[in-house]
Amino acid sequence: MLASMALTIIRREGIKAGPRTDPTGRSASNADDLTKVTDMKNFNGKLAVVTGGGSGMGRDLCLQLAKEGCHVAMCDVSEENMQETRSLCEAAAPAGSTITTTLCDVSEQSQVLAFRDAVKQKHNTQTINLLFNNAGIGGAGSFINDTEEMWEKTFAVCWYGVYYNARAFMPMLVASESGHIVNTSSVNGFWASIGPGVAHTAYSAAKFAVKGFSEALINDLRLNAPHVKVSLVMPGHIGTSIVINSGKILGMPDPLDMSAEEIREVRESMMDMGDNPNANLSDEQLKQALHQQRLDFRDKAPMSASEAATVILNGVKAEKWRILVGDDAFTLDRMVRQNPEGAYEPEFFEQLLEQNVFGALSEATGSADDPLKDAT
Repeated sequence: MLASMALTIIRREGIKAGPRTDPTGRSASNADDLTKVTDMKNFNGKLAVVTGGGSGMGRDLCLQLAKEGCHVAMCDVSEENMQETRSLCEAAAPAGSTITTTLCDVSEQSQVLAFRDAVKQKHNTQTINLLFNNAGIGGAGSFINDTEEMWEKTFAVCWYGVYYNARAFMPMLVASESGHIVNTSSVNGFWASIGPGVAHTAYSAAKFAVKGFSEALINDLRLNAPHVKVSLVMPGHIGTSIVINSGKILGMPDPLDMSAEEIREVRESMMDMGDNPNANLSDEQLKQALHQQRLDFRDKAPMSASEAATVILNGVKAEKWRILVGDDAFTLDRMVRQNPEGAYEPEFFEQLLEQNVFGALSEATGSADDPLKDAT
């Protein structure tokens, strides 16, 4: 049936047989030429755009790219964090490297377009080679109970941040000699849960969208811009400060600054979720416990941000379209494929606990080993 549909489309559109060319005029049938222009085994002299470059995996992507002689244009919502990243990159990069920063909220299309224009101006270019759609936040787990504003902000950063930047920078990728777009999804892009006790809708919905978009781009690029590749990144639990940063972006209080009423709501949420010894702590003790959980997500993760960045860049060099990051990501991927119908049952989560996957369920929500994330 698919073959007959294709023939029908060819006849209807009047498509003629012959070598296909990409938008730069290269013939897709010229294998030698195509191999030359799509080579990403060496980042030296290339230009990479990295969203969320101020901390976490974004910072380490910038740093490792800079060490290899890649020019870097990063954006973030924190100027202070970006300047720290920039200093690290400039100290590690070879002479002649250009490292630039631009304030940008990737959930706002006007700011993304301004970021693109800043890249053109600061790097004096009309082309880029690499686009890392890395920025993300976690929050608004419940579609029913959380506010529409918080839900849409989480979804917008995690999905529209990818879409807006892909729209803005795709012409610059296509105009280059070789291009690669790297979209960060999550294990929550194939498993929309962090366990039976916590809702997890906004982040999961966005990461599923990123996964579908990236997989659809494989054929789109192959047909229309064969010198541009795409990689889909699906990390497990990576040690980043995204839990802390997400709270700031969503206007949530730092645990240490919570009011008595806010602590009371957290305590009630803990009690609703079942037996939790933290519910019996004093207000000050509970504040400290919540604060420590955020730090532990970063500091006690099974994989560091630096290690994750190395896995991602090695995957790009190998032109892998699917890059799982972390042993927990591989384990969860295998288990979901083996039992998709039962993936959202309590028994499935018990199996994850038995295999020590708890705490490695999501790269960017902060609730993989912190069931209080949505309450805080």
